[in-house]
Amino acid sequence: MDSIQTLISKSKVHPEWQSLLGEALLNVDPDYRQHLIDDSNWLPGINNLLSAFRRDLKNIRYLLVGESPYPRKESANGIAFYDAAVGNLWSENGLSKAVNRATSMRNIIKTALLAEGHLKLEENGKISQASIAKIDKTRLIKTMPELFDNLHQQGFLMLNATPVLHSQRKPLKEALFWNSFLQTLLALLAESLDHQITLVLWGKIAQSIEALPAAIHYRKLVSEHPYNISFIANHEMQELFAQLGILGKQDFCEIKGSW
Repeated sequence: MDSIQTLISKSKVHPEWQSLLGEALLNVDPDYRQHLIDDSNWLPGINNLLSAFRRDLKNIRYLLVGESPYPRKESANGIAFYDAAVGNLWSENGLSKAVNRATSMRNIIKTALLAEGHLKLEENGKISQASIAKIDKTRLIKTMPELFDNLHQQGFLMLNATPVLHSQRKPLKEALFWNSFLQTLLALLAESLDHQITLVLWGKIAQSIEALPAAIHYRKLVSEHPYNISFIANHEMQELFAQLGILGKQDFCEIKGSW
C-alpha cells in the first residue's frame, strides 16, 4: 500500500472522500508523506490526520478552517477546534473547568449563548460565569461530542489549514507542505458538489486561504480567531451562530444536514 492509501486508510476516511483526498494528497511531497508514516513525533498522529473527513461529502454546507492541531496529545484529534480532552460543557458555576480553560472554546460557547438568546451581555460588556450558571440548560446539549455532532449535522467539515503539528518544525513551515493540498482539495470539492458551500475562516493562517485561486468558488465568512475575545461580538459570527442553533438538543432544534 503506498503512502497516500496508508494515510487515507489509517484515518478511516469516509468512502465519499477517498477519491478526492487521493488526488489532493498527490500534491503533497512524497518524501513528506512517507515521513508522516515513519515518524510518530507529531500530532494528531497518523490515525487522526484526516479524521475530519470521516463524515460524508454530499451533505457538506460549511468548511470551517482552523489553524493547526492542539499541542496536547489528549486534545488533538484531527478535527479543527475539537478539544478531545473536554467532556462536559457546564458546571454548577457556569462553564465547566475544562471549557473555561480552553480560551477558544470558551469564546465559541459564549458566542453561541449570546446569539441563541440564552443570555445578554452584562453592563461591563462581558459574560460572567454567574450569568451562565443561571441559564436553564434543560434543552441544551451537555457535552463536547454533542456540540460537534450538532455541527456535523448542520453540514460542517472542520479542517485545520495545517493538519500536522510537529515538535521540531514551526507551524508556518509545516503549512508549506499543505498549500497545494488545500488548493487542489478546494478545486475538486467545488467541482464535485451541486451546491455552493461556505468557507468559514477563523484566524490569520486560515484567512490566507482567501488568496488561493480555488477560493473564488466559495462564499466566505471571515473573522478573527476565537482566541480573541472580540470574536464574541463579531456581527457575522453572531448571525451565523443564531442561524445554526448549535447548543440545542436535537430533540428541540431543526437539523438541516445529516451524516
